Amino acid sequence: MDGRQQQPQPGEGPSAQRAIASDFADRLNRVAPSRLGDAVGQLVAALHDIAAKIALTPEEMRAVVAFLTEAGHHADSRRQEWVLLADALGLSSLVEDMATPRPEGATPNTVAGPFYRADAPDLPAGANLSRDGRGVPLAVRGRVLGLNGAPVGGALVEVWQANGEGRYENQEPDRQPEHNLRGRLRSDAQGRFNFRSVMPKGYALPSDGPVGRLIARLGLCLERPAHIHFRVSAEGHERLTTHIFDRADPAIGRDAIFGVKPELLADFRPAEGAADGRLLDLKLVLCPLRQG
Repeated sequence: MDGRQQQPQPGEGPSAQRAIASDFADRLNRVAPSRLGDAVGQLVAALHDIAAKIALTPEEMRAVVAFLTEAGHHADSRRQEWVLLADALGLSSLVEDMATPRPEGATPNTVAGPFYRADAPDLPAGANLSRDGRGVPLAVRGRVLGLNGAPVGGALVEVWQANGEGRYENQEPDRQPEHNLRGRLRSDAQGRFNFRSVMPKGYALPSDGPVGRLIARLGLCLERPAHIHFRVSAEGHERLTTHIFDRADPAIGRDAIFGVKPELLADFRPAEGAADGRLLDLKLVLCPLRQG
């Protein structure tokens, strides 16, 4: 090698990329049209375009295949590396935003994340979600409202969160009690609900697999700021799944899965008359069901 850039040979480079991509598109055009075919056609065109623009080498292509293979080996019933990849690339949040648009004034929807459990217990108003009593006490007072500002009574409010160490109960079945820091409550006639818990802590996405190593190698953040998850279901309204984030968390501007929105920031402020405790007041605004 003399350091000079080699000139593409016949059949190589951008012209070859255009020819192969065009050939693939022609083949798709000869079969019955479908949404799958349209999606694959656009994906192939984009991949060929990227490969040509960066002059992807065979060695780099093998490295891509090795990464995809390793990601597959890390995907099982306990861990989904492909979902983690979609989250870290912002794809999960993008798809959620497109699927559940919210008008101004409504609480934005977010991804549920991997730690939701549908079998959380029903709890009365004012119940304590902390079953081990570990962490800084937190009192939560909320209201469920319609887009018109009217209270939504009888709404089912599901709650789940990480503990003061940034770990969910189903991540630590041997350390945390069953259903720790999760539960289901109902709003009253005025749309109000309240419960006690502990301050959540932020956490990092797994760094021991191919996705975590890729993000770290890019110099990007794996952190998620502290938050509490809510899922609200009420008759005549679209279901809301969202996060409420601690505005003071240092990672608030670099959420690894791009879930933070200005409307979801809240103040976990000191509670009056409660030593070392915190108080969170929030409103969750639902959209009416769309017609048709």
